[in-house]
Amino acid sequence: MYLLRDSFPESSALDVAVSHALLTRVARGEVEPTVRLYRPAPTLAFGRLDALRPGFAEAGDAARDAGFAPIVRLAGGHAAAYHEQSLIYEEIVAQRDVTAGLHDRFRDAADLLAGALAGLGVETQVGEIPGEYCPGSYTVSAAGRLKLVGSAQRAVRGGALLSAFILVGGGDRLRAALFDVYRALEIAWRPATAGALEDVAPGVTMAAVEEAVLAARGEDAELSPASVDPATLALARTLEVRHRWPV
Repeated sequence: MYLLRDSFPESSALDVAVSHALLTRVARGEVEPTVRLYRPAPTLAFGRLDALRPGFAEAGDAARDAGFAPIVRLAGGHAAAYHEQSLIYEEIVAQRDVTAGLHDRFRDAADLLAGALAGLGVETQVGEIPGEYCPGSYTVSAAGRLKLVGSAQRAVRGGALLSAFILVGGGDRLRAALFDVYRALEIAWRPATAGALEDVAPGVTMAAVEEAVLAARGEDAELSPASVDPATLALARTLEVRHRWPV
């Protein structure tokens, strides 16, 4: 599998569009299956269902006021926030029957990331936390109380993308942004579920988390470092408009 570390902090919409382009090209057989691990810019990623809520425009304004760029993401789920002290981990794979492997991809990624964080001394647990933001059955938490990893998927004919955010630091900033955004969307949640890895593992570094994740993934797949190729980037620039705010 290719390993891509490129990011495009000048445009959160372009960063998401690069993953969209990779999914399209992997599904067509034009690019090898890919793992992408990168550090994003401050982003408030909204799901398509959020766009149907009356407070959607207000939520985008709240995100901007908190210093987060609002975008509409490729995968499903409700609003999720991440910033420079976060990591985005993605797997883009070719799949003949993408629906059949849906839960397997969620489970495998959750187990991989939970194991990587456990290796850093965190008591991890997989499963939805009552009242969590952007709820999911494959959330990775600290002892079932603090959300550390959330994941979502997008499948197209021939391929699937699993995307997960790992919150390393800046939990207070995350909670503040999500509080105002979820209030605008009129979605109930418990702010105490939002935090970061450093809240339970003081002193943890981004580099240590990156190393742990790549070591865990490298146990069953050979990762070949690569860069986003010109054709993928060109396609991403045409897809970027789909993820900009407003759509």
